[in-house]
Amino acid sequence: MDTLLPVASGSAAGPLTADELRELYSLMVAVRHLDTSAIAWQRQGIIPGYAPELGQEAAQVGSGYAVDTTRDFAFPTYREMGVARTMGVDMVAYMSTHKATWHGGLYNPMESRLAPIQAVVAGSVLHAVGWAHGQTLDKKDGVALTYFGDGASSQGDVHEAMNFAAVMKAPVVFFVQNNGWAISVPTERQVAGGSVAARAAGYGMPALKIDGDDVVAVLEATRRAFAHARSGNGPVLIEAMTYRRGPHSTSDDPGRYRSLDEERDGAGTDPLERLRQRLLADGIADEAFFAEALAAAKVEEEQIRTGIQALGSRPGTEMFDLVFQETTPALQAQAANWREESEHV
Repeated sequence: MDTLLPVASGSAAGPLTADELRELYSLMVAVRHLDTSAIAWQRQGIIPGYAPELGQEAAQVGSGYAVDTTRDFAFPTYREMGVARTMGVDMVAYMSTHKATWHGGLYNPMESRLAPIQAVVAGSVLHAVGWAHGQTLDKKDGVALTYFGDGASSQGDVHEAMNFAAVMKAPVVFFVQNNGWAISVPTERQVAGGSVAARAAGYGMPALKIDGDDVVAVLEATRRAFAHARSGNGPVLIEAMTYRRGPHSTSDDPGRYRSLDEERDGAGTDPLERLRQRLLADGIADEAFFAEALAAAKVEEEQIRTGIQALGSRPGTEMFDLVFQETTPALQAQAANWREESEHV
């Protein structure tokens, strides 16, 4: 499905260079290695929980690569580690949420252009539309990129966000990672009609249904959507078809709702291997490059793990200090009770 009109002359990005293709591969390797390591960290007790993204590296790296961090803003869920890494976010600060040190991440959203990690299913879409509408009111040209899954597409927040964005022509790119599963429920039992992209017509917005395992296709589609939204034409819906190769979270057992054979059959070609074969076929990279990329990913992972283990606890008073700009009597009473019980003050 592709209902997005061609971008205006001069606004389309040129073909990817060899350096850019190699960079995309290096990013995907770094994300893959960090993702699988995070699962091991949880098993080792370094972090209490994590939402894996194995198989979704192309969707996340490709879309995140399209963000212009000088003017755009991305609004993630709890599974966009690959987007954060691609946008250059400090990964120790990002992983602080999974360490349960700080809800939303210790990184600076304004500097990184990545909103705090959103644990509320579909909550990120509302924030994205609000920010994007602010860009319109301020006559700026930033575009919001917001993520959610096929399961989250059934939330009422998504309907409200899409309807408002379409009516107000807010510059938003709604990026759906359809990984085949809404936790334990397959897409065909979760999404009426089988396609989230098809719903865009009901809101009067264009849509792209793309191969989410092809990082180049993802990047090109996201750039097209950004150009459309940035030109004042309103929102775009992208549905990237991919597959969640692991559990929904480290507390999930996918063996309860699908077999290993079903997982292998449904997953298709590994997105990392697809790009690797393309680079080899085009003579852009060799085995030495791939070995170097993996070695760099391992060094980076070790540095991040060390940083995560060094994270200390935050002051408990922050639970009350950062709720409202001006405190309330009820909040003051709760803070006093907490100090009396925990700090014996």
